Amino acid sequence: MDISIHRPQELSDELCKAWHEAMDLSPHYANPFLAPEFAAGVGRHRPAARVAVLQQGGEAVGFLPYERGPLGVGRAIGLGLSDSQALVHRPGVAWNPRQVLRACSLAVFEFDHLVAEQRPFGPYVTGTFASPVVDLTTERPGDGTYAAWLRAAYPGLAKTTLKKERRLARDHGELRFVYDERDPAMLRQLMEWKSAQYRRTGRMDRFAKPWIVALVEDLFEVREEHFTGVLSVLYAGERPVAVHFGPASRTVFAAWFTTYDPELHYYSPGLMMHLRMAEAAGRQGVQVMDFGRGDKTYKDWLKTRELRVAEGFATRPHPTALALRTWRRPVRGLRNTVNAHPRLREPADRLLKAAGALRTARSAR
Repeated sequence: MDISIHRPQELSDELCKAWHEAMDLSPHYANPFLAPEFAAGVGRHRPAARVAVLQQGGEAVGFLPYERGPLGVGRAIGLGLSDSQALVHRPGVAWNPRQVLRACSLAVFEFDHLVAEQRPFGPYVTGTFASPVVDLTTERPGDGTYAAWLRAAYPGLAKTTLKKERRLARDHGELRFVYDERDPAMLRQLMEWKSAQYRRTGRMDRFAKPWIVALVEDLFEVREEHFTGVLSVLYAGERPVAVHFGPASRTVFAAWFTTYDPELHYYSPGLMMHLRMAEAAGRQGVQVMDFGRGDKTYKDWLKTRELRVAEGFATRPHPTALALRTWRRPVRGLRNTVNAHPRLREPADRLLKAAGALRTARSAR
């Protein structure tokens, strides 16, 4: 196995084509977060981003995008943002994690959304988690309208949701959904609302980081077969009610950043948005809508099945690897314990929201 290292935004057309072919040959790698376009986007804003290209017989057969930090500490590219991570490779290719890490000059490689198929990384997995998805290929009866699809797909939710939609239309104007909105003003609206939501709920404000803002703006412009930045907007009259931005490949649509007008929260606009996106994505030929790892009530309502994703640290013998595992593993374990138990998660969530409200009140003074 020969391994060469490249900047993701400088990969040749030939290597990108080989990467796309590896994605097409396995359903495990169809997620847009595993596409070279996502890696290139991160690479334009994160100087430490790299791609290890595995070659056999002069042919590129595998691709591992990663970011390299000080002391050989590596992480999956876009860790904390990406909902799918893997060494994307052609079927039947055998590879050794320690050989790959050595070629990348990494002592450790951290991941938190590794696809389950990555068996060579198996010994390094510290936990696996559900990633809810919606299958969009099932034929359902109906007259072709959104309302008929909703009643057939989610009979338990349909009555309440359609009632709220009618009320929203009566109060604020006729509803209009745009699956692929190209107005950049709506992307700015999404980041403004989402930033406020992060602060209000005590979470880290991702859009306070300039590189994430620049990355999202960059990916919004990508219109390729294996990666398209899709901005969806639900309007009531001319007023945006809910906005979502996420990537789509030919077969997988990844739910990523969803937010809504907080003044209209009692209409459940976030749920409306996800239902509208699922229906529209299915019409576009998408087969799977991937919600990503995480416990949310709406995911339990909408999912049709679950994938499994893993977190952990692939290592090779090195003092840095031992130190990072000693420090990071207990932190991850505590976080996962809290998230897995409602009796712990709900008080922690209330505490975060209280802290967020205090922080918001201070910033408004």
